[in-house]
Amino acid sequence: MDYSNGNAEGGFSVKKLEPVQVLPSGKTPGGLYLLSNLDQTFPYPIEILFSYKGNETDNENATEILKTSLAKILQDFYPFAGCLDTDWGGKMMVNCTGDGVPFAEAFSEDEMGVLGDLFRADPLKLRKLIHFNETAQNILEVPPLTVQVTRFKCGSIILGLAFNHVLVDVKAFAYFLSCWCQVARGLPLSVPPYLDRTIFSARQPPNIQISHHEYTKTRYPLPTLVHQNQQLRINRTFCFTLKLLSQLKNSVIGNNNNNNNNNNQFSSAPTSFELIAALVWICWTKATKINPESKTKLLIAVDGRPKFFEPLPEGYFGNVIAWSCAQSKARDLTRKTLDFAVRMVQNAIKEVTEDYIRSAIHHHEVTRKGLDLENSLWITKGTRLPFYEANFGWGEPVQVGPASLVGNLAVTLLEGKVGENLAVSLSLPASQMEVFQGLIQPEGF
Repeated sequence: MDYSNGNAEGGFSVKKLEPVQVLPSGKTPGGLYLLSNLDQTFPYPIEILFSYKGNETDNENATEILKTSLAKILQDFYPFAGCLDTDWGGKMMVNCTGDGVPFAEAFSEDEMGVLGDLFRADPLKLRKLIHFNETAQNILEVPPLTVQVTRFKCGSIILGLAFNHVLVDVKAFAYFLSCWCQVARGLPLSVPPYLDRTIFSARQPPNIQISHHEYTKTRYPLPTLVHQNQQLRINRTFCFTLKLLSQLKNSVIGNNNNNNNNNNQFSSAPTSFELIAALVWICWTKATKINPESKTKLLIAVDGRPKFFEPLPEGYFGNVIAWSCAQSKARDLTRKTLDFAVRMVQNAIKEVTEDYIRSAIHHHEVTRKGLDLENSLWITKGTRLPFYEANFGWGEPVQVGPASLVGNLAVTLLEGKVGENLAVSLSLPASQMEVFQGLIQPEGF
C-alpha cells in the first residue's frame, strides 16, 4: 500500500509504504516519565541520514533486522515508545504509552549515487529519506523517534532517523544508536541506560548564580516547526580543509601575539571548532545585517558531561547540554580581526562549569524561558560522535549527514568517514545565504 509517492524531482523519486508501529518486544513501564530542565531548552527534532553501500543481495534482510532489534532495544529505552505531553506548568514530559516507534519502508528506482555527497545534496531530496509528521505544528506533535529505511536500485540503503531533542541530546542519541547496533548483531548491551533524570532536579529554593544571557528575556511559546518548510530557506554546507584551518590558526595567533594587552590573550591555542565558530558568527552577523549598535550572540552547545566533579552515571540517557553565550556589539564583531571573536568564543566555552550548569537548571525552573532567537546564532559540534561506527551487521556507514537544519543552528561535522576536513552546515533565507557564501569563502574574508 502506497503511503506517499515522491515526485521525480531532480531525477530522484521515492515510494514509501504505509508506516508501521514497532512496539517494544515485552512489557514496559507505563505512566509519566519526567524530564529534567536541561531537556526543555532545545525543543526541535533532529534528522540524520546514514548511507550504507551494497549490491542487490547485500542488506537483503536489513529491514527485518532493524525492526526486530528496534523492538528489543525499546524495552530498555522505553521512553522512545511514548509521546510528549506537558504538565500544568508547561514543562514537557513523556507519556509512556508503549505505542511504539513509527517505522517506514521506502524504495527508489534510482541508484544511491544520484544523491551525490549528502553534505551537498538538495534538502528537498534528503527529506524524502526521513519519515516525519507533515502536519506537526510544534514539538509536542513530533514522535520521540521515527525510522525510515530506503532501499535503492543498486542494493544500497539509507537509514533516516529523526529524534526529538527534548528527550536526548546528540551524544545520548549516539549512545542509543550504539546499543541498537549491539542488539542487531546479537550482542548484549555493554552499558544499559540510566533513565533516572532526577539527578538534574532543581534545588528548592532555586539558586541562580549566573546571568544567563543565552535565554530570552520574555517567555515564548513552543516554537513552530518552521525549519521544515525548506522552500523558504537554503541549506548549505561549507568545508574547511586542514590546510585552510592551519592558515586561519596561524593568522589569529599572530594577530593575538601582536596585541600587547595581557587581558586579551588566548587562554590556549584555539581549536578548529573555535575558529570555525568565530568565523561563522562574523559572517552570519554581516549576512543578516544586524544593526551595528545591537548585540549579536553566539550560543554554543557545550557537552556538560565532563564538567561534573562526580562523574555522571554511565549510560545516562538524556540532555546534558549547556549553552554558553558569546556576545558583542555587531559593529565591534564585524570590524575587528578574527582573533577578537575567537577569544570571546573561548571565554564563553570556558565559563561552562558544574556551577554554570546547575545555575542554568535553576534559571529554567524559575523562568521557563527558552534559548534566545533574536540576533542569535546557535552552533553545535558533532565531530567526536561515533556515528560512523553504526554497524547493524552489514558494515559501517560510508557517509553520515543531516537531513534538515533548525533555522538558527549551525552544525559542524567531519566530512566523510576518515576525512580530516571539517564541514559546517546552516540554513538561511536565499538573499542572506548569497551574502554569507561570499563572505565565508577564503577570498571573502
